Amino acid sequence: MEMTRSLVTPKERVLTAFAREEPDRVPINYFANPGIDGRLKAHFGLDAGDDEGLLQSLGVDFRSVGAPYVGPRLHPELPDRRVDPCWGVRTRYVEHESGGYWDYCDFPLRGATLEEVEAWPMPSPDDYDYAAIRDTCERGWDYAIVAGGAGLPDVINATGMIRTMEQVMIDLITDDPVFLRYVERKSTILLEVTRRALEAAQGGIDVLWLGEDLGTQRGPLISPKLYRKHIKPWHQAFAALGNEYGIPVVIHSCGSSSWAFEDFIEIGINVVDTLQPEAKDMAPAYLKARYGDRLAFHGCVSTAGPLAYGSVDDVVADVRQTLAAMMPGGGYALSPTHQIQDNTPTENVVAMYEAARQYGRYD
Repeated sequence: MEMTRSLVTPKERVLTAFAREEPDRVPINYFANPGIDGRLKAHFGLDAGDDEGLLQSLGVDFRSVGAPYVGPRLHPELPDRRVDPCWGVRTRYVEHESGGYWDYCDFPLRGATLEEVEAWPMPSPDDYDYAAIRDTCERGWDYAIVAGGAGLPDVINATGMIRTMEQVMIDLITDDPVFLRYVERKSTILLEVTRRALEAAQGGIDVLWLGEDLGTQRGPLISPKLYRKHIKPWHQAFAALGNEYGIPVVIHSCGSSSWAFEDFIEIGINVVDTLQPEAKDMAPAYLKARYGDRLAFHGCVSTAGPLAYGSVDDVVADVRQTLAAMMPGGGYALSPTHQIQDNTPTENVVAMYEAARQYGRYD
C-alpha cells in the first residue's frame, strides 16, 4: 500500500524536497547563536543542554553528524584566546550590547613563507573517531543526517581566519604559492576525513554539506575567473564525493552568489543554502524562476530582516511570502539564512517555526 503523506519521516521529507518534489510539508532547519538558543530552551521549559529537545520542539527535520577529533593538541593554548587545537586559528571574545562573539585575531600565517606553511601542524585523517558516526546515525535514523557544514572546505573564509581576508584576496589574484599550498594541505585532509566519515556511516548519511561565501550584498566577492581557477576545483572534488555516495550535495554561500549557480550545477551540487533575500539577485521568486528546475533551495528567512527587527505579524507575513514563492513543485527547505542572532526577539523565532509548520503543508 502506498505510504500516505501523514506517515512521511523527516528523512523522507528532506530527500523528497531536495529531489525537487513535494513532500507532506516544507522541511525545517535551525541555526542560532548561544544567547537566543538559551532563551528558546527556556521558552519551551528545556534544560540548557537539551539540544535535541529544542530541535523537536521546533519541528526540525535535520540532524548533524561528524567524526570527533581524538588526536593530540597540535597548537598550544594561549591566554585570552581560543586556539583551535587542530588548525591553530585564534579567536578573542568581543562583547556587544546583546551578547558577545568570538572574533578571529592574531592571524599567525599572515606573513608566512612556503616553508612555514609546510611545517604548520595539521591533523592526520587517522586521528578522528569514525566509529562514533554509525552510532549517531542510528540514533537519528528517522531524521535527515547531514555531514559537513558551512566550513567545508570554505577556502576563502577559513584561510582568511589564519591569513586575514585582505591577504586572501591578494593571494587569489597573485596565485600566491603560500596560499595555494595551505589550501591544498588543508582541503586534502578534509576531503579524506569526509570520505572516511561517509564510509563509516554505511549509508547512514543522507546529505553532504559544503560552504563557501562568494557574495557581498551587491555582487560577487571575487570574479568568476578566480572562482573557477582556485576554488571550483575543490568544490568539484567534494561534490564528486557526495555524488559517488548517491546523496544530495548542498552548498552554503552568503550574499549575492547566484552568479555561481551555473557552476554549482555543472559540478553536481544539488541544493543551495543561505539565500539572503535582501542581496542582489537573491530574491526567492527570482531564484525559483531561474534555477528551480535544476536546484533545490534551503534558507531564505533573513536573520537581518523582520525576524530580528519586525513584529510577530511581520515575521508570519515574511514566512508566508517566502513559502508562496518557493513551495510550488517542491524543492525548498525553510531555514534562517544564518545563525539567528542574539538581538532577535524570542517570540519572533517561535512565530517563524509555527508559521513554517502551519503554512508549509502541501496537503
